[in-house]
Amino acid sequence: MSELRAKKLSMDDFTAIRKEILTQWPTGRDVDFEEAVAYHKALPENKIFSYKLNQAKEDGTTLIQPRAGVALIPQHVKLLTYLQDEGEADLLPTTIDSYTRQNRYKEAEIGIEESVRENKSMLNGFPAVNHGVFGCRQIIDNLDIPVQIRHGTPDARLLTEICYAGGFTSYEGGGISYNIPYAKSVALETTIRDWQYVDRLTGLYEEAGCPINREPYGPLTGTLVPPFISHAVAIIESILAAEQGVRNISVGYGQCGNLVQDVAAIQTLQSLTDEYLHRFGYGDVQVTTVLHQWMGGFPQDEAKAYAVIAWGSSAAALSHATKVIVKTPHEAMGVPTMEANAAGLRTTRQTISMLDDQTLNTYGLKDEKVIIAAETRAVLDKVLELGEGDIAQGAIRSFEAGILDIPFAPSRFNAGKMLPARDNEGCIRLFDPGNVPLPPELLDFHKQKIEERAHFENRTASFQMVIDDVYAISKGRLVGRPRKRV
Repeated sequence: MSELRAKKLSMDDFTAIRKEILTQWPTGRDVDFEEAVAYHKALPENKIFSYKLNQAKEDGTTLIQPRAGVALIPQHVKLLTYLQDEGEADLLPTTIDSYTRQNRYKEAEIGIEESVRENKSMLNGFPAVNHGVFGCRQIIDNLDIPVQIRHGTPDARLLTEICYAGGFTSYEGGGISYNIPYAKSVALETTIRDWQYVDRLTGLYEEAGCPINREPYGPLTGTLVPPFISHAVAIIESILAAEQGVRNISVGYGQCGNLVQDVAAIQTLQSLTDEYLHRFGYGDVQVTTVLHQWMGGFPQDEAKAYAVIAWGSSAAALSHATKVIVKTPHEAMGVPTMEANAAGLRTTRQTISMLDDQTLNTYGLKDEKVIIAAETRAVLDKVLELGEGDIAQGAIRSFEAGILDIPFAPSRFNAGKMLPARDNEGCIRLFDPGNVPLPPELLDFHKQKIEERAHFENRTASFQMVIDDVYAISKGRLVGRPRKRV
């Protein structure tokens, strides 16, 4: 096999891979590209994800989208219809089950059979591969707004084929963001190759006049990820996707909790992604942004959980994110009821509506944007240097060297040396930078901010701060203080 490069797959290579992919499960034989293109072209604009995102960006509005997925088609349609009508969602998800994410379609089939027998979902999502092209189209045909596939699959090639042929017009994930935070022993070169196939397929639909939105997974491990790390990964995955022909990309960020830092993060994510895509010659790509509400532990008390949801909604509104992924008041308890899911959506809708005409424009915001931009550029410049201009090789070598380092990731291909902690105002800073290549003045800044917090709390800066911060929001605080000051 030739060395991986950030270069568009040839049609010969793509076709050879495709022949093998479509034989991995019997439903693959129902994929017919030309017929699928005709189905997409017959979809009204109100069901096409990229149209709705681009319009929202132009209008300066923030769209709301939940997470949701169950095993059987009628129940999944019922759930999404409820979230559309009662939850007032602008966009809908189809979250894929864990067996499908690991390409274990036989187990998913057993889960479907058990769900029929028990008359309730025995899977934690929708097994799209097993339901096949025409099962997926039942979802699209019965709803009035666009639907996205959300999953977490290192090798998502067959899932992509079936979901695209099934009419879904947005697809989450990437070769880094759906590997390092999700898998332990899958080589990064393998997943980047596999996702080049996903993006080349997306590009082929685009070339045929069927726009499909692609969304790198922004939160990564979801807890205390410094903005510049998630920004760097999102930009790398955007460049890799654009090379394969993707022309509508949504870059995401997981809420960290400090309002100023979160607003700065979303705004710099938009500008930096545009900057690097233009730099690589992909200036025709439409870029939108996604804020994921708090991805860490939630309070068990529903009233307190609503406060966390509203705080994430505020960050999305004030940053003018194109869309926000909404949590539910049942986050601490497991899979939410559809009523709780809809309630989280309505909480978000109300908060965004109240903040619709408001902006955040402070010196602190401007400073934070400068810091995040400088950090992101420092990392990406090193990635490109290590890759000798090739961003795919640069990503692989950067993870090997700890230049790219995602906190708390399970992958053995991740260094795990960089550790984040909050500063005294709740911003995410570096407790231990590991091998992340920030310039000396920025490393000194991070050290100073951690020391300020240590002094305020009358304790030595230590790993205990990191632990305290991981659990803080579930306990009702942003910063993990050792004790309440008198």
